[in-house]
Amino acid sequence: MHEASIAQNMLEIAEENCKKAGYSRIESIRLRIGRASGIMPDALLFAFDAVKIDTIADKATVIIDEVPVSGLCSNCSKEFVTENAYVLCCPECGSNSFKTKTGRELEIVDMEVF
Repeated sequence: MHEASIAQNMLEIAEENCKKAGYSRIESIRLRIGRASGIMPDALLFAFDAVKIDTIADKATVIIDEVPVSGLCSNCSKEFVTENAYVLCCPECGSNSFKTKTGRELEIVDMEVF
């Protein structure tokens, strides 16, 4: 379960930035996670709840914005967006030659701190 190490790293980054800015408590952390990132949002939330105990984020919530997979087909030049986690071919023409544009993100977007 790599979500546990991701949750720990996310907490460390959030704590470091919070303290640098002179704040002492994290209320929420907003993330963008791509559907093709391989991260299971429920597992990440569970792991974060475990690692945040006795930290400045012990009452923090995590808000996840999922990013759909999008790409550009090299064959038909069409851009596409899909709710599927994985794309094996262009949904327009069936070609397997395409470039993924979004869907692999994992980033902290913002935090609510005090």
